Amino acid sequence: MRQLVLASANAGKLREFEALFAVYGLQVVSQQALGIAPPEEPYASFLENALHKARHASAGSGLAALADDSGICLAALNDQPGVHSARWAAIHQGGQGDRANNYTVNQQLAGRSSEAVYFCCLVFLRRADDPMPLVAQALWRGRWLAEPRGEGGFGYDAHFQPHGQVLSAAQLDAEAKNRVSHRGRATRQLMSALGEAGLLGFSTGAADATDATEARGGACAVGVEALVDPWGRRGRRGRGLRLGRSR
Repeated sequence: MRQLVLASANAGKLREFEALFAVYGLQVVSQQALGIAPPEEPYASFLENALHKARHASAGSGLAALADDSGICLAALNDQPGVHSARWAAIHQGGQGDRANNYTVNQQLAGRSSEAVYFCCLVFLRRADDPMPLVAQALWRGRWLAEPRGEGGFGYDAHFQPHGQVLSAAQLDAEAKNRVSHRGRATRQLMSALGEAGLLGFSTGAADATDATEARGGACAVGVEALVDPWGRRGRRGRGLRLGRSR
C-alpha cells in the first residue's frame, strides 16, 4: 500500500497529511482530486463521521482510505463547535470559511475566555467494507484567544494557544505544529497501529509516551488520552464530547 485516498477536500488538512505520511513513503490523494464529492456528516460524534467518510471515499476510489474528523471544543460553549467546527458560521449566521467561523465563536463567547480542546479522530480502512477499521484519537489542550495571533495554519489556529506555549497554533511552524498537534499525535498513533497490523511492511515500533495506543487483537487502536476527560479531570470520560471507543 503506497497510495491512499484522504476523505477530505480541506486543503489545510491535505498539506498536513502529505507531510506527515511522506515520512513513511505514502502518497495521500484527496477525494476531490479523484472527483469524489464529500458525503453528508450527520452524526453527533467525530468517530461516527470519520468512519462514514472513510467508507464513502474508499467505495468511490477503490483505494484504502483515511478519514479525519476533527474540530475544536470550547468549555464555555458546552463543547461546541465540536463536529460542526467547519460549518459553525453557516449554521448560525449564514457565513462560511475560517474567518466567519472564528468571528461567530468570538460573538458567542462575548468577551469570555475559555478552555479549548482540539480533537482529532482518524479512521483507516483497507477497503469500503473493511470489518476491522483502525482508529486513532488525540487531544490538544489549550485556551481560546479573543484576538487572533499569527498567519499560519488554518481553521481556528490563530485563536488557539496550546497549554505550555507562548505562541498560538498559527504562529508555530509546520514541523513544530505537527510534533504536538492533535492531528500529528493521532497520525503517529495510526502509523504505529498500521505497522503492528503488518499493513506497511514494517513495524514503526511503540509510540512514545504521549502517543500511547491500546491495540486490541490487531483490529483497532485507540488513543488512550481520548478516554479521559478533555478538560483534564481524569476519572471521567469526555463530558459532552461523545468520545468513541472501539471494542
